[in-house]
Amino acid sequence: ETIREHRMKVLVPVKRVIDYNVKVRVKPDKSGVDLANVKMSMNPFDEISVEEAVRMKEAGTVTEIVVVSVGPQQAQETLRTSLAMGADRGILIKTDATVEPLAVAKLLAKVVAEEKPDLVILGKQAIDDDSNQTGQMLAALLDWPQGTFAYKLEKDGDKLKVTREVDGGLQTVSLTLPAVVTVDLRLNEPRYASLPNIMKAKKKEIAEKSPEDYGVDISPRLTVVSVTEPAVRQAGEKVEDVAALVAKLKTAGAV
Repeated sequence: ETIREHRMKVLVPVKRVIDYNVKVRVKPDKSGVDLANVKMSMNPFDEISVEEAVRMKEAGTVTEIVVVSVGPQQAQETLRTSLAMGADRGILIKTDATVEPLAVAKLLAKVVAEEKPDLVILGKQAIDDDSNQTGQMLAALLDWPQGTFAYKLEKDGDKLKVTREVDGGLQTVSLTLPAVVTVDLRLNEPRYASLPNIMKAKKKEIAEKSPEDYGVDISPRLTVVSVTEPAVRQAGEKVEDVAALVAKLKTAGAV
């Protein structure tokens, strides 16, 4: 076994978003969504990436898992959740600003330069802005191979085999480490942190940084013109039998 094989370090970025069970409300002035008194949680795809890193550690492939979050002070809770799931330590890049994917990728590239992980595992997208860009931008900035929409990960010597979810089914790629992987929904089922692990996580270290510490300009390059609710769907109608259905469709001009 090479030293690299023996000491694999994984960086897992996590984002604090509105909990997926919450009905999102648009602000009356359409400038964004209302975050006041709303339950926030870890982005579900990021839970999958933390879980995958922890499983790799349990399998002996990985020796250290570092989680990093860009966000407000409360993003510390998101990091603590990751630590309770099994990550080793956290980094909070604290800012109250809305940070766009490119700025996040630039910050992560700086963290990678400092931490020197062999692998970065991210959720394929965050459920708030649905950008699906950060992982790809990070790979481009680092000039590292990338495997997106991962359905399965397998360590293969000094390579990583990534089975990807694509439109036509599954595609398998082989990446030379270090690499960037973004995970899809079916990769695994994230665990719930046990109470003893939640207690242990309180003792784990979270380093606090700011975007300025990394010399990254996070000022936005996009302007949000407006945020609107999706159109209300019309209610369906029940019909007695096929004949009634055909008659309805004829009247509607659908057949």
